[in-house]
Amino acid sequence: MLSALIGHGHAMRRITPPKGGVGLHCMAGGAGFELRVNEIYSWDGLRRGPTPFVLIQHTIAGEGRLDYAGAQHCLRPGETMLLTFPHANRYWLERGGRWEYFWIILTGREALRLAGAIIEERGPVLRPSTEGVDRLAGACLALLSGSADRPGAISCAAYAALAALYDDTFATQKDADDLPSPVRRAVAFVDENLARPIDVGAIARAAGFSRAHFVRLFAAAMDEPPSAYLLRRRMDRAERMLLATDAPVEAIARVCGFADANYFSKVFRRAHGVSPTVYRSSGRKGLAFVAHDGVADAGTSTSGEAVSAGQADIR
Repeated sequence: MLSALIGHGHAMRRITPPKGGVGLHCMAGGAGFELRVNEIYSWDGLRRGPTPFVLIQHTIAGEGRLDYAGAQHCLRPGETMLLTFPHANRYWLERGGRWEYFWIILTGREALRLAGAIIEERGPVLRPSTEGVDRLAGACLALLSGSADRPGAISCAAYAALAALYDDTFATQKDADDLPSPVRRAVAFVDENLARPIDVGAIARAAGFSRAHFVRLFAAAMDEPPSAYLLRRRMDRAERMLLATDAPVEAIARVCGFADANYFSKVFRRAHGVSPTVYRSSGRKGLAFVAHDGVADAGTSTSGEAVSAGQADIR
């Protein structure tokens, strides 16, 4: 479906919300496939009007920039930006840059609820699976081409886009209700004690099993050994803290359960190929995530049109 969308070509479509009838709580307000090259393109999430809405924007080529409540991100090919409005965010194109992407605007309380849950779990920048990208592109193409031309079909396309992100966020995780109770206890113990120097033996005791029996049970239920799960959860927290805070590396090592900063740096380098300091600084220089002034007044664009009634210049 992504190739079909690209073949359809660059376009935008405004969708006027239906009037009357039974309310639909997830609707598309517009869709587009655009290429921005060396132009002023910048949007401020607090200057988009009072009407709540959701934006899904997937990068195909080039790159864009996002400031999300002070955390800086670089949006590269294969990554999807998911935002709700109004919100303290800003996204833009760097001077001389190039950004090709497709997008869908969503409205309605169900759209806001699902988008909020996904952002809370994964943050505003996602990397969907190949299947997920195709599903997003298919929803966008249905809206752009007009094949989704009735309120119910438009709502289905909107749901389909959010459902693709939902599945990539939640369906790949083990459902806690389906896990054996000892594994549920172990997962809760890990998440509640990441700052402590716990090990697999401590996790096994919390689950109520011998170490050997527990390791087999956990690996069968979670598709990874408990040691790998513990390290992954610690690294997830460390990555978020490096990018979103100014806490010293020593403090991050401590609250993520590593014995000291040297050991943390060694483990981090093994996982990422760079030290925590380089990982953080590269993000703030634009190599992985970017943080510097934009080139345009927020809320301006050299081209484009209003997408949804009541939301002038939304794109």
